[in-house]
Amino acid sequence: MPITPRSHGLWDATAPPAPALAPLSGAVRADVAVVGAGYAGLSAALRLAEAGARVVVLEAAEVGFGGAGRNVGLVNAGLWVMPDAILSALGPARGEALIAFLGAAPQAVFDLVARHAIPCEAAPVGTLHCAVGTAGRAEIEARAAQWQARGAPVRLLDAGEARAMVGGGAFSGALLDLRAGTLQPLAYARGLARAALAAGAQIFISSPVTAAGETAAGWRLATPAGHVEADHLIAATDAYGTGPFAPLRREQVHLPYFNLATAPLPEEVRGTILPGRQGAWDTQPILTSFRLDAAGRLVFGSVGALDRVGGAIHRAYVRRALARLYPQLGQMASEVASEVAFEAGWHGMIGMTADALPRFHRLGRTGVAVAGYNGRGIGPGTVFGALLADLVLGRVREADVPLPPSAVQPARWRPAREAVYAAGSGLAHLVAARF
Repeated sequence: MPITPRSHGLWDATAPPAPALAPLSGAVRADVAVVGAGYAGLSAALRLAEAGARVVVLEAAEVGFGGAGRNVGLVNAGLWVMPDAILSALGPARGEALIAFLGAAPQAVFDLVARHAIPCEAAPVGTLHCAVGTAGRAEIEARAAQWQARGAPVRLLDAGEARAMVGGGAFSGALLDLRAGTLQPLAYARGLARAALAAGAQIFISSPVTAAGETAAGWRLATPAGHVEADHLIAATDAYGTGPFAPLRREQVHLPYFNLATAPLPEEVRGTILPGRQGAWDTQPILTSFRLDAAGRLVFGSVGALDRVGGAIHRAYVRRALARLYPQLGQMASEVASEVAFEAGWHGMIGMTADALPRFHRLGRTGVAVAGYNGRGIGPGTVFGALLADLVLGRVREADVPLPPSAVQPARWRPAREAVYAAGSGLAHLVAARF
C-alpha cells in the first residue's frame, strides 16, 4: 500500500522525502513494540528512544499512510466536544485533566517541531472556527465562554472581524484560538520518524502485524517476513488498524473526508485570503475546512470521498462554495475552463467514537492503546503517544491518564451509519451553495 497522489495528494507532492526504511526481516528483540507509524506511534517511539529504551515500530504501509498523512493540517486545541460536555462525560477531576492536557497539545506539537527542526511549514498563528447563522454563532459563543473560563487565549470575533480575518464569506462571527495553527501533516509525520530514528528507534515499513500474542515475557508480534518480541506493546493504529488490531478500527464509525488544493494563488489574490494565515473551519453539520499552504495554495476540504460519482459531486460543490466565499478567485480561472482548477485531490477516513471522546485501552498485562481522535489527530495523537510511552516507562501511573480504561467494543450499526454518512455528504453537496 504505497503513498500515491490519489491517496495523499498535495502533502506527498510537497513533503520532504520519507526516511529510507525497509520491511522487517527475521527476529528482533525490543523493550517496546509500537504498532503504527502515525503521530501517536512516532511520538511514543521518539519519547521511548530518548529515554534509552529499545523500541521497534511496525508499520503496515508507509510512515504517515493513515490519517497522519491525509488530514487538512489544522493543529487544534481540545476536541470537537465542548469542555463542559467533557466534564459531564468524565467527571470533574478526569474531565478537567483531559481538557488541560489537550488544550496544551498544539504547543507540544510546535515545541517538537522546533526542537527537532522538522521542516513541516509549521504556522502557530491560531485557527478560526467560523460561525454559520444564528445557531453557529451560539455554538462559538458557548465554546468561547467555556474556554475563557479556563484561561485559554481564545477571542470571539464579530461578523466584520471574521470577514476581515477570513478574507471573505458571510459568517456571523468566528472563534480565534491563539493556541492553535497549521502545518504540513505528512511532513510532520516524516519529521517525527526521522527524529525517532536519530534517537535510536527502529522503524519497519510494509510490515503488517499478522499475529499478536502475549508471552511469559511480554508480546510476540509476527509480520510476513519476521517477528518482534517485546516486553511492552503500544498499539497506535487508530482508524487504520488491521489484523489483530482491527478491533480498534471497528470501535469507530468512519467518516470520509476529502481535500482539494488549487495551484499557488497569485500574490495579489493570496494577500486577500486568510491574510493572517490561520486555518479555518465552519460550524455546519457537514463541515468545511480551508487554509493556505506555504506556497499559497488554497486547500479546501469537507465530508465525502473523491471516488466514483461522489468525486464529481464534491468537486463541483467546492467550486460553487469557493465562488461564494472568495469571488476574487475568479482571477485564477482560465478563459477556457472559466473556473478554478485543482492541482491535487485526496481523501481519507476520520474515526468517530460514539461520544466523540478517545478511548484508552489496556491490552493484556503489558499492552496499551489510545484510539478514536475524532478528527483531532495531530495534537491529541502527539501528546497521547508521549503519555503512553511515559506509562510504559513507569514515569506516570494509569491513574494519571486523563481517560478511563475501557474494553474494546465494536461501534453499533457501523456499516449502515458509514453508508449514510457517505451518501448524505454527496446529497448535501449536490444541492449546497446553489442558491
